[in-house]
Amino acid sequence: MATLPPFPGTTGRRDWKTAFDAIKKLLANGDDTTQVFRIMRALNVGNAPMNYARFIATETGGRMAYERKELAQVFSQPGYARQFAPGTVGAAYNHFLESTGYSADGLAEVSKINQEEDMLHPYAWMGRRVRDTHDIWHVLTGYKADESLGEAALVAFSYAQVGGLGWAFIGGAAALKSRKVTGNNLFAKAVWEGYKRGRKARWLQGEDYEQLMHEPIDAARARLGLAEPVAYLKAQRELGEEMASYLSQRRDANAVPEKLAA
Repeated sequence: MATLPPFPGTTGRRDWKTAFDAIKKLLANGDDTTQVFRIMRALNVGNAPMNYARFIATETGGRMAYERKELAQVFSQPGYARQFAPGTVGAAYNHFLESTGYSADGLAEVSKINQEEDMLHPYAWMGRRVRDTHDIWHVLTGYKADESLGEAALVAFSYAQVGGLGWAFIGGAAALKSRKVTGNNLFAKAVWEGYKRGRKARWLQGEDYEQLMHEPIDAARARLGLAEPVAYLKAQRELGEEMASYLSQRRDANAVPEKLAA
């Protein structure tokens, strides 16, 4: 695989001071999505060139990189998510948006704390692509977005898929704290399963998401190697809603934030 130059203006050094400050705040309030992006900026050194090189080496990645579509803009078009046939990935995504109250451009707004996010650069575009497909990964993996357990499991899945020490840092911290809070290893086992599922699955960033939306969701999961998350579902059942969302300070169904803890 090709070796590409680093992100312009970066030092190549991880900022552990910022990372530890942010993880402390995130573990105190799992709804504080701003801290996630602080951690990503502090720890995901060299991640963008690695993923971009892998992306353009795929069969369709070169074309998609050349087209450089902004997926947040595509997904947030009025009526976009409502157009898909029942049983498809797109229909499941539409249900996700309607049931959570999230929006396709919600994470895009929060992520603007990182000034590199909107740079006119291929690596920045790749980073936005990872960000903008996060909620679709929730749909594909079956991990709920409005609970700490589902977010932490998807964080671990994401680390296996796209690398970046920030993902591992968040997932590991959430799993370790869960042992103290819940008194068992169910949460931690679900997070570890998320990592293993990410390793076994096809590389989801190489997918053409506009085409994927039309694919039957069961067929898409089978093709992508996304088996049922057994440990996650067991943890959901046995922990109950409160413990499965132990990091969240907002459990009111009428006050749903856009999250990425993930």
